[in-house]
Amino acid sequence: MRRIDPRLLVIAGAAFISASAIFVGLSGVSSGTAAFFRCALAVPLLLPLVRWERRRAGPARGGGLDVVAGLLLGVDLVLWGAAIEDVGAGIATVLVNVQVVVVPLLALAVFRERPSRAFAVAVPVMLAGVALAAGLADQGPHAADPVRGALYGVGAGAAYAGYLFLSRVAGRRGPHRARPVLLATLGAGAASVAVGVPWHGVDLTPGWAAFGWLAALAVTGQVCGWLLIGAGLPRLRAEVGGTLLLLQPVLAVLLGALVLAERPAPAQLAGCALVVAAVWLTGRREPPPPQDVVPEAPPGTERRAAAEAAR
Repeated sequence: MRRIDPRLLVIAGAAFISASAIFVGLSGVSSGTAAFFRCALAVPLLLPLVRWERRRAGPARGGGLDVVAGLLLGVDLVLWGAAIEDVGAGIATVLVNVQVVVVPLLALAVFRERPSRAFAVAVPVMLAGVALAAGLADQGPHAADPVRGALYGVGAGAAYAGYLFLSRVAGRRGPHRARPVLLATLGAGAASVAVGVPWHGVDLTPGWAAFGWLAALAVTGQVCGWLLIGAGLPRLRAEVGGTLLLLQPVLAVLLGALVLAERPAPAQLAGCALVVAAVWLTGRREPPPPQDVVPEAPPGTERRAAAEAAR
């Protein structure tokens, strides 16, 4: 995957994850149950990949950051589901995507990685586009508990940003990709049990129909999605990676139209166009070279160096 443009990897991963809301909705289970099965069913799929990766690239070191990142992901999954119940899917989707601001701020504070001016200009456009794409304009003011839902949504967005930031940091430390996802999945599963069981409960017998949709959620949203994102995110600037992940609600609208025959409203289509335009503006810059790959020397460099040494 190191030869593939990391932006394409993140976009492909976002496409897989964008199907998560559809599978959770079709399963009909609670947010805690969905988060638990999403992680539990992904582990048997990741273990063979980790073994193959170990034989190919050797043993990996550390892993604490991946587990902590997974704990944050589990908190995000449960809080986001709770936010949807209180304020609706549209507002919850906007709130969880505060990561697009939080992740670059963390990169600035820790690594002194300054976001570009284009990103600063594009952030309001991106958030407005996400709000429209999520159907916020058509939902109206109805909300079961707007204050509590807003707190849940912001908490989910902060946890999601922490997960993305730690995953990006951990991913720079070596060539392993499946092992970090496995460790993060174990951490997310533990957090979903610790938070979800006393709060919403976890149904261990959701039924075969729901189990099938949850299995599809594990394959797409947890295994394929995060493997691709984990391969591309460490090779991108924080602002570019976070921005590309904003394509998730746009792709979710497209999947809903293709799979569920949903008809997006004109405001949703306009929001999708805004997000795509803002993502293009921010992500059009050439990504930096991979951290674990030495840039190839231009033709003739070795001959010039030998001539200089001879002199």
